[in-house]
Amino acid sequence: MSNIPETGRTPRVQNRLVVIQIVVFSLLLTLGGRLWYLQIRNGSEYTDEAKNNHVQQVVQPAVRGSILDSRGVPLADNATHLVVSASRTELLTMKDKGKSVLTRLAGVLGMDAQEVVDKVRLCDAKTKQPCWNGSPYQPIPVSDEATTEQALQIREHPEDFPGITAEATALRRYAAPDAANTSQVLGYLSPVTDDEIARAKKSDSPYLRSDQVGRSGLERTYDKELRGKAGITRYEVDNLGRVIGQGQTDPAQPGSNIVTSIDSRVQAVAERELNNAMIEARKVRDKNTGRDYEADSGAVVVMETKTGRVVAMASNPTYDPNAWVGGISAKDYASLTDKESNYPLLNRAIQGQAAPGSIFKVVTSTAAVNAGYPFNNRYPCPSSYSVGSQTFTNFESQGHGDITIGRALEVSCDTVYYAIADQEWKKDGGIKPKKDPKDWFLKTAHEFGLGKRTGIDLPNEVPGRVPDRKWKQDFFDANKDAWCRDGKKNGSFAEKIAYENCRQGNQMREGDAINYSIGQGDTLVTPVQMASVYAAIANGGTLHQPSIGKAIVSADGKSVQEIAPKEQGRLPMDAKTRDNIDEALAGVATNGSAAWRFGGWPQKQIPMHAKTGTAEVQGKQTTSWFASYTEDYAIVMTISQGGTGSGASGPAVRSIYEAMYGLDPTGRQDLSKALLPQPAAALPAIHPDGETEGN
Repeated sequence: MSNIPETGRTPRVQNRLVVIQIVVFSLLLTLGGRLWYLQIRNGSEYTDEAKNNHVQQVVQPAVRGSILDSRGVPLADNATHLVVSASRTELLTMKDKGKSVLTRLAGVLGMDAQEVVDKVRLCDAKTKQPCWNGSPYQPIPVSDEATTEQALQIREHPEDFPGITAEATALRRYAAPDAANTSQVLGYLSPVTDDEIARAKKSDSPYLRSDQVGRSGLERTYDKELRGKAGITRYEVDNLGRVIGQGQTDPAQPGSNIVTSIDSRVQAVAERELNNAMIEARKVRDKNTGRDYEADSGAVVVMETKTGRVVAMASNPTYDPNAWVGGISAKDYASLTDKESNYPLLNRAIQGQAAPGSIFKVVTSTAAVNAGYPFNNRYPCPSSYSVGSQTFTNFESQGHGDITIGRALEVSCDTVYYAIADQEWKKDGGIKPKKDPKDWFLKTAHEFGLGKRTGIDLPNEVPGRVPDRKWKQDFFDANKDAWCRDGKKNGSFAEKIAYENCRQGNQMREGDAINYSIGQGDTLVTPVQMASVYAAIANGGTLHQPSIGKAIVSADGKSVQEIAPKEQGRLPMDAKTRDNIDEALAGVATNGSAAWRFGGWPQKQIPMHAKTGTAEVQGKQTTSWFASYTEDYAIVMTISQGGTGSGASGPAVRSIYEAMYGLDPTGRQDLSKALLPQPAAALPAIHPDGETEGN
């Protein structure tokens, strides 16, 4: 008989079978567990995802609302363009990342091939324009100026242009009615970014990938109202991407329209006169430097005195906001952002800070009266004022004898203000101030609304600066180490200044108080701040929050939300002081520093009030300021490195008033030519013989 067991299996074989059984059982157990996890534990989640994978959304962008001037004329609206776009996701699936397609496209569009390639790349910290800062999954505009022939060539040869579309699309249009550019006020649009989409998810107005958003100006301030709500149509598709049904549809809701206080006709005049004033200033020789004035930038604000609403706001250098529509080119972007262009994207009416010079004297005149110096008392106006070894001179070193504060305003006598400010500085303790110094001149500036933003409905407004004791200390703390390091050398003029600042840069020095009294030194203001101040003097003392938006009107016109003027407070002056300053400013235009620019002005019919300013800036030519008002409007103009206030800015301001009131250079009025409606009986028509109706 054989010795082999009946089973025919050795222990080794049996062990292998057991191992195999265990492995098989483990695999089955793992598979079962995974199936339980997928179908039971997370079944609903994966079911939802599967459903979503079979629903495609098609976005219909909402029509962006228009921005209208005060007469309903569109400043910004929409126009249909043939837009050529590229799908970046489709191009990246190609071997050469779509470069050959984009090169062919450039040939059709007559564009540089590299520029087309650059437009489709994504923006990041190291990538310069042109690039795409929107979602990488939405079509990227390459050109919004395609001709019908170019569009047909692309659409009829899809095999040559995979991933490229050419479609009629509504794009933003900045219409420039009456040749009014209005660029810095309107702003511009650019695609929404992924970061913005993420931040807006929890808001009541989330962004879609296709959205364009306002980046500056009114486009940014009222972006939510203008943008509307995009429409979404949901399609059910099978695994092959074929549409098998249509799901829920949310129709697009067009954005609201913004009615502004801007009058495009006055805006055009303001832009033209500012530009002409800068051109003329460059023809004048600066006596101090021996070269012509550079007049490198400027701004003008026209404001309603009784409401604070802005009728016109111009900034120079300027730009065409249409350059941003459909994606900005590298050349245009460089011209808007490099130093050589002097940064035209800046709105210098709200972002340009400069020493105000003598237009600031309405503040210091009020401070002097509040500190106990009667307005109509007489004060010495010598040609210079000396403190120790330092001498502060009048403009062109002219003296006027003993005069009132009102006359000091008229002839812009600096030395009257020097002496009063110096006396107040000494009363407050001088270099070792009392525990609670009165600081009349500094506190009054704050009460005029200076040193803080006006709150105008435009983004990125700057606050200006009132160099009070807190600012002095903060500035000293921030710069002390550098001053003390540089001051150790004590060689050059700059090093000597650093040495002095290291020792007492946090102190309110005598020279600081004297310079401040005439709007010099560390004082900074913006044109819109000074327009607000002069408008308040004109209306009797009420400070308004400057504004441009007047109403938000729904696309169908059924809903109108008025944006009412807002009062911000009262000027720190009583009625008598206000009337005295008002009379003195009228004297500036009739027999003061601006009289030579307002010869023949109809002062009885349209009383003109003005103040000139010529501010000195270290290392630069003087800044020209001209602040003014009538009963109805205040106009403030400034030109950087433009010379004197009356010399550079005065004629341009007069021309703007003439256009608004329908006046010719001799002072005769033709109401049919007046750009703005005039209050009844306020402006009697002037006949050629000089007589007026109603007198």
